[in-house]
Amino acid sequence: MATEAAAPDRIVHAPLNPPWSQQGLLEVFRHRYILTLLVRREISARYQSSVLGLMWSYVNPLTQFFIYYFVMGILFGRANRVDAFAIHVFTGLIIVHFFTETMNAGTRSIVRNKSLVQKMAVPREMFPVASMLVSLFHVGPQLVILLLATTLAGWRPDPIGMVYAVLALLISMTIGTAMALLFSAANVFLRDVGNAVSILTNFVRFGVPMVYPFTLVAARFRGHTNLYLLNPMVEAVLAFQRAFWVGATSNPARTAVVDMPPNLFWLCIRALLISLAILVFAQSTFSRLERRIPERLL
Repeated sequence: MATEAAAPDRIVHAPLNPPWSQQGLLEVFRHRYILTLLVRREISARYQSSVLGLMWSYVNPLTQFFIYYFVMGILFGRANRVDAFAIHVFTGLIIVHFFTETMNAGTRSIVRNKSLVQKMAVPREMFPVASMLVSLFHVGPQLVILLLATTLAGWRPDPIGMVYAVLALLISMTIGTAMALLFSAANVFLRDVGNAVSILTNFVRFGVPMVYPFTLVAARFRGHTNLYLLNPMVEAVLAFQRAFWVGATSNPARTAVVDMPPNLFWLCIRALLISLAILVFAQSTFSRLERRIPERLL
């Protein structure tokens, strides 16, 4: 009986790893299940063997708030000059803390997860993005505190204010992810980057109208605030203050006109576009460097 001829082996010329660099952040969200697992892992690892657990999400921002309020509000007398100063500080603190936590955690995300980076066939942008989502998760408890405080102060939700709140979070998410991508790749090649980013966060806190009002900046620079307003985080803080702080003041209509820059909505749109441009640049830079990341993690 004749035997059938063996079929020739089929040779497929394909790379062992998918070309993640060609797809970048879009590929991250196609792996939503793995991204969810990473976020849950980060959250559970942060509070592992902790007595207070998730309560630390409340304790940390509240501690920073009381420090700023005591130093700037009591010692420097800002509480008497700025209406609802405590809420003014806390609204800015939520946005600033979200951004700085994203940037700090994102910078160390690849080095901290080097075993997963070397073994898992996933886009490496996933680790900075997971850090951003963990930081966004911690915004929730802070918003609960803010809503309680503003409601007691007479604030009521309004549609325009909610639009500003969404814009503030979108700007912070975009620019935070961009910085996390840039610095996470740079930190692989030069570990001093992590320490430099920690120092940079100190400048971020005082580079936005959080412990001081925007009107003070306008007065000191005699209205020439164009360069100051080029910082997207400034608009993010102002938008969040417009959403929550303005409604908690004694005269919201006057505060919205006098204490906020004119054309705030279009300034926020410009800030979001600037943030998106920085994100595109960050993704491009990350894609050029990511092929060399595994060898530098050895």
